[in-house]
Amino acid sequence: MTSAQVDQHRDGSETVRGAAEDGGEGYQRGLGSRQIQMIAIGGAIGTGLFLGAGKGISKAGPSLILAYAVAGVVIFLIMRALGELLMYRPVSGSFSEYAREFIGPFAGFVTGWTYWLFWVVTGITEVTAAAAYMTYWWNIPQWLSALVFTVVLYSANLISVKLFGELEFWFSMVKVTAIIGMILICAGILTLGFSDAGDTASVSHLWNDGGFFPHGVGNTLMTLQMVMFAFLAVELVGVTAGESKDPETVLPKAINTVPWRIAVFYVGALIMILSVVPWTQFHPGVSPFVAAFEKMGLAAGAGIVNFVVLTAALSSCNSGMYSTGRMLRDLALNGQGPRLFTRLTAGGTPLVGTTVSAALMMVGVWINYQWPGKAFDYVVSFATISGMWAWIVILVCQIRYRTLSDRGVLPRSAFRAPGGRFASWSALVFIGMVIVMMGIDKDARISLYCAPLWALILGVSYWVLKRRNPEAAAFSRR
Repeated sequence: MTSAQVDQHRDGSETVRGAAEDGGEGYQRGLGSRQIQMIAIGGAIGTGLFLGAGKGISKAGPSLILAYAVAGVVIFLIMRALGELLMYRPVSGSFSEYAREFIGPFAGFVTGWTYWLFWVVTGITEVTAAAAYMTYWWNIPQWLSALVFTVVLYSANLISVKLFGELEFWFSMVKVTAIIGMILICAGILTLGFSDAGDTASVSHLWNDGGFFPHGVGNTLMTLQMVMFAFLAVELVGVTAGESKDPETVLPKAINTVPWRIAVFYVGALIMILSVVPWTQFHPGVSPFVAAFEKMGLAAGAGIVNFVVLTAALSSCNSGMYSTGRMLRDLALNGQGPRLFTRLTAGGTPLVGTTVSAALMMVGVWINYQWPGKAFDYVVSFATISGMWAWIVILVCQIRYRTLSDRGVLPRSAFRAPGGRFASWSALVFIGMVIVMMGIDKDARISLYCAPLWALILGVSYWVLKRRNPEAAAFSRR
């Protein structure tokens, strides 16, 4: 166990803090404002928008816009709750650290390992997808592309956190430019009437083709699960807290941009696309961006979207490389993981944790190529529920922290979440509703099947940890 410090609180309770909380993490604060802003933006834009929105449109029609807007409000509440915690104590372990402090050591153990698994599985799926996207231009073996992508991103993450941030900046820039370009093109078509879609383009498509809820409110509610999945990874900005040059200034600014990011990149983009092309012409499995380009008569559109989706997949892989190493190191620093994960490179990056995670990603890619069956589908689906677990933990920790800070037990955060505990409870209820709908939907309920098994594995592992290292089990107990 790392060296620790005991904090005495006014209510007589104690908090044991390790080196990770005393500024002894050993990381370099190499992420500047420009990079943090784009990491925050990029975290909210992924393949869920570029590819997955087609299924949502066919299921809910124009009302998918409302689903994204409502979900966006909930995401903002989650991010503001995270922001309040970050300004109370900005650490690289982020929600795993907060779970350990405000819920208990077992919660920190579960959160750290679950978030690590989320990014490993996500990395496997995204690097596999990126390799498949390469075949659009060149007939090269997918395993070769997957190997090259993994090695390049792994190497970049080991060199320095600044290089990771720079890669993520340009990955995000591509995604942002593509969406803004699509919005401007659609706006030009609506006002000037050029392209093959000019004669029929009209905002009336949002309500004339079967109404705003063409398949009923129920179907719109069922799309909330895929909408929420599209926002997974938005919380990644919290993991960067320990490596931000000026977290007290940069992180609140990044979090406060969440509403306009969602308004522009999701709500705005869908309003424009569905105004130019009737929703009835979109189908599951086909990117709405590709379908819109084809309707406009822009032949190069498919290639452009393929490049953007490739960038989105690589961005997700890059984020996975970054976050997995940090989560494993945080667990190790707190006695809840092998001590070898605490090792850093000369550049201040977690060497062993990143290496192990990258190796598992490559093994997973190989398994996916060899046996692309149902077993792998179940594991991939589990990534969604494990990602949402991080949101639940953030909200619960903020509720606990706000209670203690209001009592004067802990210092008040300089970036308090609007709505306080009520807003966090409302967001928790919404997430609970989404999980219930996942259980109702036969196509989505497989996401819940692996959760009990993973919980059993974690429970047994923690029991073994307590037997071998009782101090780690009592760590941060309030």
